[in-house]
Amino acid sequence: MNNQKKRNFKIEAFKQRVVVDPKYADKTWKILEHAIHEIYNHNASGLSFEELYRNAYNMVLHKFGDKLYGELVTTMTSHLKEISKSIEAAQGGLFLEELNRKWNDHNKALQMIRDILMYMDRTYIPSTHKTPVHELGLNLWKDYIIHSSKIQTRFLNTLLELVHKERTGEVINRGLMRNIIKMLMDLGSSVYQEDFEKPFLEVSAEFYKGESQKFIECCDCGEYLKKAERRLNEEMERVTHYLDVKSETKITYVVEKEMIANHMLRLVHMENSGLVNMLLDDRYGDMGRMYNLFRRVPIGLSSIREVMTSHLRETGKQLVTDPERLKDPVEFVQRLLDEKDKYDNIISSAFNNDKTFQNALNSSFEYFINLNPRSPEFISLFVDDKLRKGLKGVSEEDVETILDKVMMLFRYLQEKDVFEKYYKQHLAKRLLSGKTVSDDAERSLIVKLKTECGYQFTSKLEGMFTDMKTSQDTMQDFYAHHPELGDSRTLVVQVLTTGSWPTQPGVTCNLPAEMSALCEKFRSHYLGTHTGRRLSWQTNMGTADIKTVFGKGQKHELNVSTYQMCVLMLFNNADRLNYKEIEQATGIPAPDLKRCLQSLACVKGKNVLRKEPMSKDIGEDDAFFVNDKFSSKFYKVKIGTVVAQKESEPEKQETRQRVEEDRKPQIEAAIVRIMKSRRVLDHNNIITEVTKQLQSRFLANPTEIKKRIESLIERDFLERDNVDRKLYRYLA
Repeated sequence: MNNQKKRNFKIEAFKQRVVVDPKYADKTWKILEHAIHEIYNHNASGLSFEELYRNAYNMVLHKFGDKLYGELVTTMTSHLKEISKSIEAAQGGLFLEELNRKWNDHNKALQMIRDILMYMDRTYIPSTHKTPVHELGLNLWKDYIIHSSKIQTRFLNTLLELVHKERTGEVINRGLMRNIIKMLMDLGSSVYQEDFEKPFLEVSAEFYKGESQKFIECCDCGEYLKKAERRLNEEMERVTHYLDVKSETKITYVVEKEMIANHMLRLVHMENSGLVNMLLDDRYGDMGRMYNLFRRVPIGLSSIREVMTSHLRETGKQLVTDPERLKDPVEFVQRLLDEKDKYDNIISSAFNNDKTFQNALNSSFEYFINLNPRSPEFISLFVDDKLRKGLKGVSEEDVETILDKVMMLFRYLQEKDVFEKYYKQHLAKRLLSGKTVSDDAERSLIVKLKTECGYQFTSKLEGMFTDMKTSQDTMQDFYAHHPELGDSRTLVVQVLTTGSWPTQPGVTCNLPAEMSALCEKFRSHYLGTHTGRRLSWQTNMGTADIKTVFGKGQKHELNVSTYQMCVLMLFNNADRLNYKEIEQATGIPAPDLKRCLQSLACVKGKNVLRKEPMSKDIGEDDAFFVNDKFSSKFYKVKIGTVVAQKESEPEKQETRQRVEEDRKPQIEAAIVRIMKSRRVLDHNNIITEVTKQLQSRFLANPTEIKKRIESLIERDFLERDNVDRKLYRYLA
């Protein structure tokens, strides 16, 4: 096959010249024109499309493309003028139906004509830059039907009237509307926009402007929002049924502007039904609706947020400054937690967990909690109450929830070190009296505090637990070395590390001889096994169990404080003692002695002593004797100490003073740290950086920072610049 000779093909001209009939173009066009008429008259079934295609093909081939294109435009225009008259004649509701029917006919005809003239479409039209057949048919429809002087205005008004009817509750033919709108979009996006969308949006704006004005005058806020939401949903539904999808943002913008943005402030502040009333009445549905609608408009959410913040700060301020509400610290903190729970639910359920709303909530709580200087003390008292008795029978998960809520309030405190002071005092009382409900809960809270504030914050608290454990081992060792004391452990000593516990140096009392000898024995044992240590008894922090026999032989075991024990033991050797004698014999400080006697003689049901004269207060001339008629249905009776749950004013001042003293070294340490890294810094920047470093523990006072700087200058840690006196240098 490869060896065969290659054959060369040659194309030659016809031997004789081809002569075209001069009337060929006219004759051929007549055939094509007749076919187009038949197509428009729905008689296309008898036509031979193959023959027609060939005729059109030959006309283009023989350079009659111009004639073919020109005649096509003339014929289609003629038909469309007839169609226009037919549409104009249609009355009422038949107008759009006739228009839709004729449009469908025109589209089918256009498809067939394009098939016949396909060769012209592919060769002649691109080379002459003329409009393709299908596009030509659409343009002619637009010019002679849609933009017809007798149809254009009537067409637009009919469409707008149908939309208005639907808005006022009437049912319209959505299928017909969808077809008509699709026709406009098929004619080009500019036709849809100019001939329908733009006037549609203008009319809609007028409609909603009037309707919103009517609604705002007669509806409350919740009702108005429901109507606005319904209108917005209707417009979005309208788009899905028969409008261009791109119209959705435009029409919703109109509704949002007219129904929401223009009335936003009036709605939020509406009397008896605005946002404040919704917050007070927990109307989550209305608030959620307001949030979802207002988020659609500029500054919508910020206007809700501002009103919520303002209301919350006002109610919070009343909550923390109302003297009546400050009487019970536990109730005070519980109200704060309830308020926080309420707003957490609102933000979660109605405001979509919006971070900006959560931040506003946090800043509001931080603002008003710190308006009350006793908030750290009250939060600690709340914890104390829960860990003493409030968590009995509560599951671990619920305990964690309560502790997490407490930590949330703790985070808002600016003076966290004040909380630490009180917490340490309350924890000490719980541990020493054995009154804590759960060691796990105690440790869990300390872990949370450690996570929040670091090791330094909780190291002393953890030291307290360590002391309790060590004390158990110490007592076992003590009794092991003194078998003569027997199995009954008359004395239990907790050995506390001075720096870790809130001890009060120098507060002692005269213990009964029996106890004093035992205490001395323990001291000798302890100091014998631990060299270089000192022991000082904190009798104000102890408790005792004493067995008593009253007048008619009734026996009870009384659980009392060490001070109460000292007082009661005096009555083993005396029937009657006056205040002065008791004070002299025990050496208990006067305020503590008065509270002690009050709890023994003035508390109904626990009055193991009687006093003369009978009164609630203890006077220096009062006399005391055993209440022989004392009875209780319990064998073991706890005699509490009458103590103010909150600190008295002098105690408060003392705690504040201790806090201020503790802050001084912390401020100085922060200044040194900053200056060590920066070497040179001006006064204002030192204040700013120290405040920032210490804000996790407390809000440093600029005056105190200045005093600490002066102190550091005196001790040669810093020096002032010779030229600029506000500039400080670090001295290594």
